[in-house]
Amino acid sequence: MPAKTALVTGASSGIGEATALKLHELGYTVYGAARRTDRLQKLADRGIRPLAMDVTDDDSMRDGVEKITAETGRIDVLVNNAGYGSYGALEDVTLDEARYQFEVNVFGAIRLTQLVLPRMRAQRSGTVVNVTSMGGKIYTPLGGWYHGTKFAMEALSDCLRLEAKPFGVDVVVIEPGGIATEWGGIAADKLEKSSADGAYAAQAAAVASSLRSEANTKRNSPPRVIADAIGKAVTARRPKTRYATGFGARPLIALRRILPDRAFDTVISRAVGMPR
Repeated sequence: MPAKTALVTGASSGIGEATALKLHELGYTVYGAARRTDRLQKLADRGIRPLAMDVTDDDSMRDGVEKITAETGRIDVLVNNAGYGSYGALEDVTLDEARYQFEVNVFGAIRLTQLVLPRMRAQRSGTVVNVTSMGGKIYTPLGGWYHGTKFAMEALSDCLRLEAKPFGVDVVVIEPGGIATEWGGIAADKLEKSSADGAYAAQAAAVASSLRSEANTKRNSPPRVIADAIGKAVTARRPKTRYATGFGARPLIALRRILPDRAFDTVISRAVGMPR
């Protein structure tokens, strides 16, 4: 029987890179996708197949899926991991930037899923893994557009799970907590670009400082924690619908479930050092 095939987006670093390595270790033929294939050389050296793919470009995604099916005849796992955090006050962030955040984090993932599902349905098997965030269950100040994308992916994944079940296709949500990647720095840069001046400047300074905090960085979990969860999900006979893992994920999600809104507002505001 041929080796199972996996496609991992956002594979050039962090969670995507670790996941590609994990699935390769588990015996999958792995395609690691990123916009810039020069950043995939480390994976290529380990036997992972680099794939140029931009999740905001339909032709790029279509070509990538066609290449994989032509070469392997199947797609067994899709890991929708590509994404970034766009922070800034809702009043400040341009709608162009907000739309791009949704294009990358939501529409790109769903379009790629649309392209992969026919093959999985024909096989009567497959797993779609959507990497959301604990940020799809909780919220932080100045992160409205980012959290909006992650809340959206949570809901879309639930609907897709019901739709895909009759065809033997599983849908799994991975909810990372704090992970040691480039994400925090990118989010802080976006935040300062949007809201470093003006009415929200004090809030922006506090949240950017929290995102870059050395203390938080030291507590964050390594990307392999998420890769291990994904590996467990795709090899399980009956995977869980959600895997919350990484620094702070489980306790913060539980706290959000227990506390009234205003009490949680206070907890989060204090945690990020919001000015009073």
